[in-house]
Amino acid sequence: MAIISPSLLSANFLDLQSDIDMINESDADWIHLDVMDGVFVPNISFGFPVIEAVAKRCRKPLDVHFMIVNPERYIAQTAKTGAMMMNVHYEACTHLHRTVQEIHEAGMKAGVTLNPSTPVSCLEDIICDVDMVLLMSVNPGFGGQKFIENAIAKTKRLRRLIDESGSKALIEVDGGVQGETAPRLVAAGCDVLVSGSYVFGATNPREVIRQLKNL
Repeated sequence: MAIISPSLLSANFLDLQSDIDMINESDADWIHLDVMDGVFVPNISFGFPVIEAVAKRCRKPLDVHFMIVNPERYIAQTAKTGAMMMNVHYEACTHLHRTVQEIHEAGMKAGVTLNPSTPVSCLEDIICDVDMVLLMSVNPGFGGQKFIENAIAKTKRLRRLIDESGSKALIEVDGGVQGETAPRLVAAGCDVLVSGSYVFGATNPREVIRQLKNL
């Protein structure tokens, strides 16, 4: 049974409280928060005031994905919000091992994200140190994009790397996750499904979450 982490990026920011309450009452396991700086990705989303507000209301663990330059600057501040997972981009971290260590020392789980063009082989020397790898199945920066088909084969490659190394890392996939792609991702070895517009754009979001959960 997959872990479901609905993406706050697609929520109604004029009525965030209602959407958070919906997540609380749903079968969702986590809530996914995309932090964008307009530098690493061509968009700006939200920062710590929103994370802190969500943390106070949401009863599900916070799965925080930093699409920013120099994410290591914000480890202590992220830990202070009570976040469960701090996820940083491989492409944004010059000293990735140090950053992963510091995330763990701050009391959080450490995730590493790969952009669509970054191969899973680049994680060979750190795969046993991370708690999760997030594969982007769209180019990061915007919600509602078309799923990149190579993500299925990439998930299988990452699953092999994890199994062969003895790593306990989870595989998370974000981008274009919906009724048609989700079952294929789970079959390929994905553990955690991030879904934004498919969940929050639905007439009955809780039912869509339930369906994803029961794949």
